[in-house]
Amino acid sequence: MTLRYNFFIMLATAVLALGLATVPGNAQSPRSQTRKYKPTLESLSRHRVPDWFNDAKIGVLVTYGLYSVPGYAPPSGELGKVDFKTWFQQNPYAEWYENSIKILGSPSWKYHVAHYGENFKYADFIPLFERESAKWKPEEWAHLFKEAGIRYAVFTSKFADGYPLWPTAVKHPKLPFNSLAAERDYVGDFTKAMRAEGIHPGLYYCAGMDWIFMPEPVQTFMDVFRYIPQSEEYGKMTDAHWRELIDLYHPDILWDDISYPKTGDAAGIMAMFYNQNPQGVVNNRFGYPHADFNTPEYSKLEKISLKKWETCRGFGYSFGYNRAETAEHMLSPKQVIALVADIVSKNGNLLIGIGPAADGSISALQTERLRALGQWLQVNGEAIYGTRPWVAAEGKTVHGGEVRFTSKGDSVYAILLDPPQNAKVTLAGLVAEPGSTVTLLGRQGPLNWSQRGTNLEVALPGEAPSEAFALKITPRPAKLLKEPQVISGEAWLPADFLEQ
Repeated sequence: MTLRYNFFIMLATAVLALGLATVPGNAQSPRSQTRKYKPTLESLSRHRVPDWFNDAKIGVLVTYGLYSVPGYAPPSGELGKVDFKTWFQQNPYAEWYENSIKILGSPSWKYHVAHYGENFKYADFIPLFERESAKWKPEEWAHLFKEAGIRYAVFTSKFADGYPLWPTAVKHPKLPFNSLAAERDYVGDFTKAMRAEGIHPGLYYCAGMDWIFMPEPVQTFMDVFRYIPQSEEYGKMTDAHWRELIDLYHPDILWDDISYPKTGDAAGIMAMFYNQNPQGVVNNRFGYPHADFNTPEYSKLEKISLKKWETCRGFGYSFGYNRAETAEHMLSPKQVIALVADIVSKNGNLLIGIGPAADGSISALQTERLRALGQWLQVNGEAIYGTRPWVAAEGKTVHGGEVRFTSKGDSVYAILLDPPQNAKVTLAGLVAEPGSTVTLLGRQGPLNWSQRGTNLEVALPGEAPSEAFALKITPRPAKLLKEPQVISGEAWLPADFLEQ
């Protein structure tokens, strides 16, 4: 619900504008000064989002596993833009392949029968994945991510198919010991490679669903929550997996999915994690009242959120590798850049999905977009990394071009998402302080500017930029002639689903 313009909003936006909405980061709170957290809401709620996560802005979610072998789903559309009644029959998430092929007549079922035969079981992909994934070189991922300007990377340690991507010592309650567990330490190789490039590693774990414990396929969104395993044995296994992952790999992010079994100990897992890594963060999908950040999926917020948030989505319609996706199903490089600017202006991060093939290769389409983002950030990253929201996220030029605002120190950045019509750009409703300095990121020297009533006119150097660009205005402009754009936060599922 949108808040009215009152004293609370004035105070909150002032805090955001000053960049004081977060607590001190790594320099002030090293792991050696471990703070003791208890598995209670009161204790966990004292944890504050560390500066590194607020500053990072851009991460990747690498979805890699047995489903990377078939690598198929019908590219039926984005979550939220496909009729929920037919979503699972037409599921565009390739990582859901095992569930999709259980739905007779679905496009994935037809693909599976045509390419592998009716008697080919999902578990038969294990030797194929092990053979192909032996070619995977995690260092190549890390180099690419660094080139793209990625600051943190989350790896799928276990998806809903129940296949752990590390040689776990935890016995599966329904299977012979280690009959469904990787021999190669994919998680260890990944976290080591990311840290070598200065990228914060995080781990995804699907605790809210494990198809080994579910006899029937998920066919409706209500099934997702109705089928969460709640047995004692499942709760104990889930807790043990998370504890093992924390102890062995020391991640900086715990990214749980769907929910957590009631027979598990979500609060205990969080307390253990924070006590080992006070600078770590946990997402809001544990089904527990505490979280460091919210995770809207394939959607974003319309206004600034006081609660830290992170949009997760793929470049296309799937998180996992989908051989059926083409460029027409994906965000263009220009759209990716605009998405980053929009999300960051509203106190969010972007977690973009990367779906490698079974051999570890990342498609040319995804690589192209990653590199385009990195090239843009090399010039304009100052307006993204380490910034905080200003009193408003959105603005326009007098010609209707979209503008997003961020702030850092005594400066405000105006990120213009649309190329200007000529060598001058006029920001509507923006009043600069007399004597202000305006610069174009990537170019040396101040720009000429003038105040045209309530509009700020800036003369650009040379030819007008052909892509999104950022202006730095110092000191902070006196005002943007709009109400502060702030909301308290949003859930991770679309509203029309929540109403079902």
